[in-house]
Amino acid sequence: MERKDGNIFLHVTTNQSLQTCPCCHYETKKIHDYRTQIIKDVPYQYQMVFLVLKKRRYVCSHCKKRFYESYDFLAKYFRRTVRASKSILYALSDVCTKKEIAKQHQVSFTTVSRILKMVSFEKPKLPKVLCIDEFKGNVETGKYQCILVDGKHHKVIDILPDRTFSYLQSYFSSYTRQERKRVEYFVCDLWSPYAELARSLFPNAKIIVDRYHFVRQVYNALESVRKEKQKTMPKEQRKYFKRSRKLLLAPYSSLKEKDKRAVDVMLWYHDDLRKAHVLKESFYKIMRMTSKKEQRKSLYAFIKEAEKSGIKKFVTLANTYRNWRGGILNALSFSYSNGVTKGFNNKIKVLKRISYGLKNFEEYRKRILLVCN
Repeated sequence: MERKDGNIFLHVTTNQSLQTCPCCHYETKKIHDYRTQIIKDVPYQYQMVFLVLKKRRYVCSHCKKRFYESYDFLAKYFRRTVRASKSILYALSDVCTKKEIAKQHQVSFTTVSRILKMVSFEKPKLPKVLCIDEFKGNVETGKYQCILVDGKHHKVIDILPDRTFSYLQSYFSSYTRQERKRVEYFVCDLWSPYAELARSLFPNAKIIVDRYHFVRQVYNALESVRKEKQKTMPKEQRKYFKRSRKLLLAPYSSLKEKDKRAVDVMLWYHDDLRKAHVLKESFYKIMRMTSKKEQRKSLYAFIKEAEKSGIKKFVTLANTYRNWRGGILNALSFSYSNGVTKGFNNKIKVLKRISYGLKNFEEYRKRILLVCN
């Protein structure tokens, strides 16, 4: 070993061994000559490590072909060890830019890109719990891409370039009917093509609407009523209502006595706000129910009350709930949701932000699968 210019040089050689000729496949031990090659290895304590390899060149006694001996730590024609390439690949599974990885390993940006291109993934198997969602990728294939997640084992299955019904139908049709029958739960948001896809291609799957999407509608409907009534109030009263909005959104039973009195005063001002708050509380009760029969009955009653309320946002909500009542009831009965998918989407956003955008879809897909899994 020697140190030179802040780098470490390891002079290495291998023992002579029996070699097979790549042309005629005869075995030989006859050495023709030696040549020295400098090979880049993984860094050690922020110092670059180079292997100064004394390579043997053998000659075949049968066909006179000259060839180098093979090494398990060095690929053919490479001037970088296998573990150095693996180290770069491992770094690609972190949320960082290729430029940072290239600087850390003292290789070019192109080398990191080339190693990423060499990565390939097998066609994934469909899981028992299939979660589907879209994210804004802004790549060459379009504005939105689609993410498929195993909801049981919390693993990203695949990243698709498009979220349109025609593309998703074509993608899932490539699986046999028997493979698609393995999917027992299909978790999605309130986008109708997803439900249509589940009904047409996954015969055994129960459609589960992600809780966040239908619970949020109740919050938004209540908030729209508050904002509408707030506009007609004097300045001081308007400020008070705005600062106290969390009290209206929180479950009434979880509030302290003084907060309950504050909510009662706010509800006393407007009938619509009082109706909206009652509807919100009745929906909370539905979510806490343990009996499926009671839950179903109460949900239908909630939809009817929302329709009768005369409040525009709650009438729209009632129409949505009526169309998705099966998926909503399944969401209340089973623990699966798109929560883990949203977590992966957040990682994707971070990766996209630090990279200042990624336009090549295949490269983006590979980085996501490496980072998320």
